[in-house]
Amino acid sequence: MKRGKKYQDAAKLIDKENKYAIDEAVALVKKTSFVKFDATVEAAFRLNLDPRKAEQNLRGAIVLPHGTGKVSTVVVIAQGEKAKEAEAAGADFVGDTELIQKIAGGWFDFDVMVATPDMMAQLGKLGRILGPKGLMPNPKTGTVTMDVTKAVHEIKNGKIEYRVDKVGNIHAPVGRISFDDAKLVENFKTLYNVLARLKPATVKGVYMKNITITSSMAPGIKVSQDSLKA
Repeated sequence: MKRGKKYQDAAKLIDKENKYAIDEAVALVKKTSFVKFDATVEAAFRLNLDPRKAEQNLRGAIVLPHGTGKVSTVVVIAQGEKAKEAEAAGADFVGDTELIQKIAGGWFDFDVMVATPDMMAQLGKLGRILGPKGLMPNPKTGTVTMDVTKAVHEIKNGKIEYRVDKVGNIHAPVGRISFDDAKLVENFKTLYNVLARLKPATVKGVYMKNITITSSMAPGIKVSQDSLKA
């Protein structure tokens, strides 16, 4: 793939063979960001996992200490008192059958969906639509719950989902270029520590093969695992 001049200039600042301490990597990711908007900073972990094995198909969610810099639009599928709780918590859209029908008709102006367990039978019919978009509520990520207040608050305050892809990688946002260095470092370490604790017992050999940090459209920077350990 041919890269633009700005990308090539940014890449010249990075030693591809070096694994940088996280503090150095964060400083470098800012230096190599060349877009005119507040770029997303992303962590990428190449893991020694086989997602076809249930115990190695890692998926979950965490609340980053300093959020992601993005306030998500949240839909809550609930009825009765739970719908009222969701509205009070600050959900952007709340509804039951009618809202489900609206989504079935092609409406997707939201980032995250939360649902109470009693609504999942109806939502299940939209699995083929919501699944590929990563919008289907799931108990593992805390988006199927009776505690809709907690779910909405966490999502609005920087909760992110992580999921291993088919080749064993996990990508997740850890903030914006405009964040203070210390906040990006803490967010990155928080995600690392969660993934480190989740190492499946069935994994043999090296668990984390490679760790990188990057910003929107910029080259990746390798991060030293030792620098991430608490």
